Amino acid sequence: MGNQRVARDYYGILGVEQGADAAELKRAYRRLARELHPDVNPDPAAQERFAEISTAYEVLTDPEKRRIVDLGGDPLDNGRGGGGAAGDPFSAFGFGDIMDAFFGGSAGGRGRGPRSRVQPGADALIRMQLTLEECATGVQRELTVDTAVLCTECGGNGCAPGTSPQGCETCGGRGEVQSVQRSFLGQVVTSRPCPTCRGLGEVIPEPCRICAGDGRVRSRRSVGVRIPAGVADGMRVRLAGQGEVGAGGGPAGDLYVEVEEIAHEVFERDGADLHVRLPLPMTAAALGATLPLPMLDGTTEDLHVEPGTQGGTLRTLRGKGMPRLRSTGRVDGYGDLVVHVDVAVPTRLDKEQTELLRQLAKLRGEEQPDLTTRNNGHGLFGRLRDSFRG
Repeated sequence: MGNQRVARDYYGILGVEQGADAAELKRAYRRLARELHPDVNPDPAAQERFAEISTAYEVLTDPEKRRIVDLGGDPLDNGRGGGGAAGDPFSAFGFGDIMDAFFGGSAGGRGRGPRSRVQPGADALIRMQLTLEECATGVQRELTVDTAVLCTECGGNGCAPGTSPQGCETCGGRGEVQSVQRSFLGQVVTSRPCPTCRGLGEVIPEPCRICAGDGRVRSRRSVGVRIPAGVADGMRVRLAGQGEVGAGGGPAGDLYVEVEEIAHEVFERDGADLHVRLPLPMTAAALGATLPLPMLDGTTEDLHVEPGTQGGTLRTLRGKGMPRLRSTGRVDGYGDLVVHVDVAVPTRLDKEQTELLRQLAKLRGEEQPDLTTRNNGHGLFGRLRDSFRG
């Protein structure tokens, strides 16, 4: 049992958890591909690593192969995905691994083969500033984006018109070359990506003069986007297939439009709720009033202030806030508008106003405020005194 082979950790190769969904696998693969792709990283070690993540991505995006991985097997290990019970009678003892080491995999016929020139494109991100009003109503805009697009000269194959790729003479189209080393066990054959074709198995003798063989070019274009009502700061709208075109004319990634909400001068947002501070004159707070309260949409709403309203009072207007955005992009009701009442005490009084307030204080017996008594006979200091006595 000591020679039994442990199945490759395809999840670990991509750096994802076992329960990762298709979107997570795609993001992990693209993140690593941007670092390890031979077009940007010529290091042979990076090329081998790129081949590993490409294989892992291929396996985990295939439902049947992924099922074998989740059962503890390896779908690329000569039929040992079922745990060695069927297919290869020597699999439980790692016989295929020994053959690989001494004969370079020829006995099992499991060469990795050339990788595809066509690679999936990366996602792109653009930020859009919106006012609170625009977040409430939604907008339709045309955005200017600068991304990689399909080369119209070669149609994505990277070849000059009238030419086509040719098989690599160095590796014979296999995409990898082998080297033989001697050890105390005998000859050991190892494989690595072909340095001439970079593992593609083919070369382009006459690259396209526009894209230099990449199959894509940078271009500025306009893209229409509809931002739904109810979006908030940091939310993203996905435009499928509007991102970067992949190398070799591969399928384009997605374009994400991220919302940057501009702070409002009057309203403060908390999810679907809006908050506003209302500076209420002292006289209106004492006598009560009906005030026209401006709404976000430009209309007004009558706000009834009861006599004797205190500072810090909250008044909630149901359904007068922001639209509630569902995951489907549809509006599901509205939040509330919360009014914070601030009683404004005058800081400057003329002689007549001062005299009137003094008369009011005299009528209410408040010329000299008494902090020890209240209507119930127990003021602030009275309660403190009682607490010590108790």
